[in-house]
Amino acid sequence: MRLPISALAAVGALLLAACSGPAEQVRPTDPATTVPPVVVVDKAAAPAPVIPPTWPLTGVEGGQEVRPAISVKIENSRQARPQIGLEQADVVWEQMVEGGETRFNAVFHSTIPTTVGPIRSVRPMDAAIAGPLGGMIVFSGGQGGFVQEMRDAGLQVLSNDEGADGMYRASDRRAPHNVYGTMADFYAADDGQRTAPPPQQFVFAPTAAESSAEVAGAPASHVDATFPAAKPSWDWDAGTGKWVRNEIGDAAISADGVRLSATNVVIMRVDVRDTGTVDPAGAPVPETVLEGTGEVWVLGGGKAVKGTWSKGGTKDPVVLTAEDGTPILLAPGNSWVELVPNAGGNVTIS
Repeated sequence: MRLPISALAAVGALLLAACSGPAEQVRPTDPATTVPPVVVVDKAAAPAPVIPPTWPLTGVEGGQEVRPAISVKIENSRQARPQIGLEQADVVWEQMVEGGETRFNAVFHSTIPTTVGPIRSVRPMDAAIAGPLGGMIVFSGGQGGFVQEMRDAGLQVLSNDEGADGMYRASDRRAPHNVYGTMADFYAADDGQRTAPPPQQFVFAPTAAESSAEVAGAPASHVDATFPAAKPSWDWDAGTGKWVRNEIGDAAISADGVRLSATNVVIMRVDVRDTGTVDPAGAPVPETVLEGTGEVWVLGGGKAVKGTWSKGGTKDPVVLTAEDGTPILLAPGNSWVELVPNAGGNVTIS
């Protein structure tokens, strides 16, 4: 029996399907996968910069020794020169006394000389100068009211008239210009309440190049700070990077042959009033007024910047402010402060 052609075709299709395998599964290509790198973030804070300690009265690196500051009244008359120890003071304040002459309040802390002098009597403005330091004040003589002001300011008083250890009279000079003192003896007389260094008084820049005078000051090479009967002046010495001192035009030299110099010279214009008292020679005793505000010039790095000084009570430090209202920053180093009277004094900077 013969099948129709159409049937044969259907059978052939079935046989072909039976002989071939299952249809191949075609899968779409998987997209490429990018794995981001693992970033480990250290969330710990960056270490703070190490700032070395500095001496509070100079801003110079150091200051590990814990000891109080000692203020010493040192004479500046012709008979007293050359003085001993001034070149090692952190700060020297020059103040007007009787007859328009000047006297020093020299503050020692970072460097301690062996001997200082000639030592002379205290004046009322010394409480406002030394009071913020909270240390000791050394002098030879002084009116009872002035001495009490030192104690009221919280200072330990070491007076030659009261028999304090460490002071003696030298045989090579005539009285009253011959009282000297030994700094080690002064420190040995600590009453046990002077256990901390003095607080910082002025504000210091980290470096001389960042000081206000160098950054914003006008060029200066010479200054005359004239008192009624004293004519100190300062010259900029680029070789040493210091301002060097003159007395009536002559180089000021210490007893050890060292030129007196300063990294910073601070010139404060001040009022001076009569205390209503007289010295043993009958001369009226003046007092520099160190409360309130006034004009100031700060010299450093061969430049000078102008501003104002201000001071509150006896124990408050002097604050120096630039004309733009920012603090005046001193260069690290020693400072001399000239308290030039508004009346009878003059300042010339060139």
